[in-house]
Amino acid sequence: MDLFYLYIFMLAAITGYEVIARVPVILHTPLMSGSNFVHGVVLVGAMVALGHAVTPLEQAIGFFAVLLGAANAAGGYVVTERMLAMFRSDRPKSPAMPGAERVK
Repeated sequence: MDLFYLYIFMLAAITGYEVIARVPVILHTPLMSGSNFVHGVVLVGAMVALGHAVTPLEQAIGFFAVLLGAANAAGGYVVTERMLAMFRSDRPKSPAMPGAERVK
């Protein structure tokens, strides 16, 4: 049964690599920001795996998985915030009607 889980892990890793490797570089940031929910699912899965860990090696691997999952989720939100900041304007807002500030 342990080989089954190893097989699933390897299949997921290869599939994830192949999917991300085929994404054009220009789309990596929107893809990462749009998939923050997937990072959360990965984190929950890592916590469940850590909860079922029995041996110290399993616990160490589970802890490392939770740590990487949390960093991945947090990084996704940081990238999203930076990407959204690129669209914010530093200019003061213009009045509703052009020339309205001159009318007294």
